[in-house]
Amino acid sequence: MTATPAHIAKADKTASWGGVVSLGLGIFAIVMSEFLPASLLPRIAGSLDVSVGAAGQSVTMTAVAAVFSALFIAVVLPRTDRRRVMISLTALAILSNVLVALAPGLFVLLSARLLLGVALGGFWAMATAMAAHLVPADHLGRALTVINAGVAVATIVAVPLGAWLGEIWGWRAVFFIAAIVAALALLVQAATLPAVRPTGVSGLRALGSTLRSGVVVVGLVAVLLVFGGHFGGFTYIRPAAETVSGIDAGGLAVLLLVFGAASVLGTLLSGPLADRALRAAVFLFPAVLGLGMLVMLLAGESITGLFTGAALWGFGFGGIPTAVLSWGARTVPTRLEQIGGLIVTVCNIAIAVGASVGGVLVDGAGATYALTVGGIAAIVGALILTSLPRTKRQWSQPVNAPRSNQF
Repeated sequence: MTATPAHIAKADKTASWGGVVSLGLGIFAIVMSEFLPASLLPRIAGSLDVSVGAAGQSVTMTAVAAVFSALFIAVVLPRTDRRRVMISLTALAILSNVLVALAPGLFVLLSARLLLGVALGGFWAMATAMAAHLVPADHLGRALTVINAGVAVATIVAVPLGAWLGEIWGWRAVFFIAAIVAALALLVQAATLPAVRPTGVSGLRALGSTLRSGVVVVGLVAVLLVFGGHFGGFTYIRPAAETVSGIDAGGLAVLLLVFGAASVLGTLLSGPLADRALRAAVFLFPAVLGLGMLVMLLAGESITGLFTGAALWGFGFGGIPTAVLSWGARTVPTRLEQIGGLIVTVCNIAIAVGASVGGVLVDGAGATYALTVGGIAAIVGALILTSLPRTKRQWSQPVNAPRSNQF
């Protein structure tokens, strides 16, 4: 390997973990805002005098906007200081939550949620490249763990927190609180994030160049299988668990708590493992996810089997975002923004595809079939990721992304 320039080596010795934490806070605030409507839809619909289904399109608008934002954020802003981009996206989330809280009707609500989708897709897509500027190259996985911990915690707390606070103060106050959380994240970002000039070539040409790699395309298909398998099963976890075990609502709440706790554990362990043994990480977490789904199906008649399956499933899912983003960074180290955007785009597509296919299986064959197909899809995705052509550098050496002071 060639010698590392002195100025890069010096940069690698000084990590901005405060900046990494600020990114984790930002993604926490945005993802929390994304999931809040799930616990507030009846109240929102009643207040705006629309159907619950119409109010539910606020979730759809966010997901659709996130897909396009993740894919094209680097194309639209090829030369903008990435510090300004991240802060602006967080500010967009603040504006979205305030507009939702003040929305007089459905049109304003949906428009505001569209803004949140732009913030969500763009922020998460840029996170890997930004993290590569903030920490030494061999700590990228750990940095992604901190960022993705924000996703894991937000996923767990958003729905129950929204339901609880909505009962006390009303749904509009909940979105004001979400805006305050995002504002706190913005303040930390303003204090800790350094100026970061874009690396390499941006624009459609860079995006197209990334997609011309067969390894990247096949890897993205594997990511689609993993995330699609997960959401195909998780969207219908309640009817599946009830079919397998007859669990009641109280038991289901505990089951989801176990899933969430295991997910946080998987998130915390994924970074160190990805930094040391990426190949093991991209196989372990998707495979454990798929195994957990199948254990729930095959052994779920017993309480021990049901909860063991949920714990394995949650652990696997918690580690997947860090593992696949680290895989992308090692596979295309000169196109971090593009590969990050593509992975986030595929993940959002997988949510829609997985939920749709799972719905067809549940309606046509039964709730347990969603677990069967989802588990197998995740395991197949794990096998594909670990079988892709790879270099020694990709699997054993950290990506050495250029840093802002290199320019």
